[in-house]
Amino acid sequence: MNVYTTDKVRNVVLLGHGGAGKTSLVESMAYLAGITSRMGKIEDGNTVSDFGKEEQKRKISISTSVIPIEWEGTKINILDTPGYFDFIGEVEEAVSVADAAVIVVSGKSGVEAGTEKAWEICEKYNLPRMIYVTGMDADNASFKNVVEKLTEMYGKKIAPFHFPIRENEKFVGYVNVVSETANRWKDKEVVECDIPDYSMENLGIYRDSLMEAVAETSEEFMDRYFSGDSFSENEIRAALRTNVDDGSIVPISMGSNILCQGTYALLDDIVKYFPSPENLKIAGFNMKTNDVFEANYDFSKAKSAYVFKTIVDPFIGKYSLIKVCSGVFKADDVIYNKDKDIEEKVSKLYVLQGSKPIEVPELHAGDIGAIAKLTAARTGNTLSTKATTIEYGKFQISKPYTALRYKVPNKADIDKVAQALQKLSHEDQTLKIVNDVENRQMLLYGIGEQQLEIIQSRLASEYKCEIELSKPKIAFKETIRKKSDVEYKYKKQSGGHGQYGHVKMRFEPSGDLETPYVFEQEVVGGAVPKNYFPAVEKGIQESVIKGPLAAYPVVGVKGILYDGSYHAVDSSEMAFKTAAIQAFKKGVMEAGPVLLEPIVNLKVTVPDRYTGDIMGDLNKRRGRVLGMNPVGNGKQVIEADIPMMELTGYCTVLRSMTGGRGDYEYEFARYEQTPSDIQAAEVAARANKVAENSEE
Repeated sequence: MNVYTTDKVRNVVLLGHGGAGKTSLVESMAYLAGITSRMGKIEDGNTVSDFGKEEQKRKISISTSVIPIEWEGTKINILDTPGYFDFIGEVEEAVSVADAAVIVVSGKSGVEAGTEKAWEICEKYNLPRMIYVTGMDADNASFKNVVEKLTEMYGKKIAPFHFPIRENEKFVGYVNVVSETANRWKDKEVVECDIPDYSMENLGIYRDSLMEAVAETSEEFMDRYFSGDSFSENEIRAALRTNVDDGSIVPISMGSNILCQGTYALLDDIVKYFPSPENLKIAGFNMKTNDVFEANYDFSKAKSAYVFKTIVDPFIGKYSLIKVCSGVFKADDVIYNKDKDIEEKVSKLYVLQGSKPIEVPELHAGDIGAIAKLTAARTGNTLSTKATTIEYGKFQISKPYTALRYKVPNKADIDKVAQALQKLSHEDQTLKIVNDVENRQMLLYGIGEQQLEIIQSRLASEYKCEIELSKPKIAFKETIRKKSDVEYKYKKQSGGHGQYGHVKMRFEPSGDLETPYVFEQEVVGGAVPKNYFPAVEKGIQESVIKGPLAAYPVVGVKGILYDGSYHAVDSSEMAFKTAAIQAFKKGVMEAGPVLLEPIVNLKVTVPDRYTGDIMGDLNKRRGRVLGMNPVGNGKQVIEADIPMMELTGYCTVLRSMTGGRGDYEYEFARYEQTPSDIQAAEVAARANKVAENSEE
């Protein structure tokens, strides 16, 4: 592949709902650009961008892939992202290096939740965007419906550049609104034709909205527009370029991916209207001078790049995908990774075409490429030189809130699984591995359950090791609500020295649920010698690890040793510790033991129309709704306190209720007493654990 200078690069991310046609659009582009000799199909598992085994098996995109396309002297780096919400981390990685976006909408399905999310992402990152309507060859596809819906949602900035010509329910050509010309497909050729009479009305509507948008670019144009003057095609295109760049116009185009129709015009429009990195700004921090480093994709400045994605594949190896922010990266360069404080040599530079690495001699500022086998590099790291050490801010990645417990059935695979999961977490920033020591469980956190199931499947197919996924254990705790007064005498005689320990103790709530226990002694007259006090405390210390009610940790208990007796020969620390353990079990069970459950503060962000359903569902889940706050864009944040156990599977339920438009986050708030029916069920379920405790 040729080396491209900054002005000849376009970095474009494809966004949209799952199944809208992003991957098949990439196939169409790759075929037209001569990368492939025949178009692959998702059903056949032979597309350029969906090269992973799981992607081919499930017929969906799971990770972002980069497909560089050479088009009329320009290199277009196409970033094909997943449309399913579980893989939002992959989308965020791609968006962090994209300079513009094409939002792909299905002509059959119309505007969906994923379309709205794609728009929100573009708004958040201030990305210029186009909308491309796919599937125009289908009988029930409607370009007009998509345009009307988008105009209703986003106003006059929606501007069709092309619209379809259909005859006998077939997609036969298109009208160019800018040049007011029409084209038809004749075999593989595009031939100019007259605009059909039935298309004139739509041309008038679309042309008026386009001219209105062009007029708003300057006062001079506005005056000419109101005086009835017309604009030349060059004037229109120049104004559109400005408007598309600042997001005040969002062009709509359309085509058929399968028939490879409309793709040519889309590629042309990407080159004409989307910005090259040379017109964009980016700044880092110069660690040597403590100044802001205005990189601005300037090839003449010190070299710096940003690792936006890591691929760790057992078959193709490890690649760090980078966007060059300044300077020129060359093979054999020595680069410095500030985050890891390590210098590494770049043996070779690549551009990845899906899974196919193509070696290149250099990468200019603004371009996207890959470096193989950088051992220390991780996603989010900055690469520069020791002479000019630069650091760029890290992009935002969605925090995972869906957790599943995992077990390794084959004990010999424990290390293998740990290493494989570590590699997968380098690749997927939304995957978190948590060792929950308190509940003796290993947890996998992700955006949704589908993502975690795919991780399980990838472990089996790629790393040849298995895990079992199940619901996580809830971190219940035990405490007491009343007072009790108990005694326990531990006496054992078995030849030689016996064992003797006798304690009288009171137990009561300490009032502090942060601390497991408080130990005090009020022994008078040496009934229990002082040197046995630590042994009694040790007994309590061991007892609070697994409580007598349901074998959960105990908190908020005060144990007072006030009397007892000892034997000059047979008493020992062991005997008093055992007596204290038994006294604790008896004392807690007589002091009104209760289970405490973790309560979290939940925030659910949903469009206004779903608030009633969400609040009703939260009430069913024992949630207490605290309030509702508008956050703009017709959305509300519902805040509620809810038991942690009621959030199991909540991600799936929320998506189902809101058509994928809802988001949630939570954080631990406090512990509260569990209702009696739930406590009874939990105690019954944990009876075996309590029995095991008694035997120990």
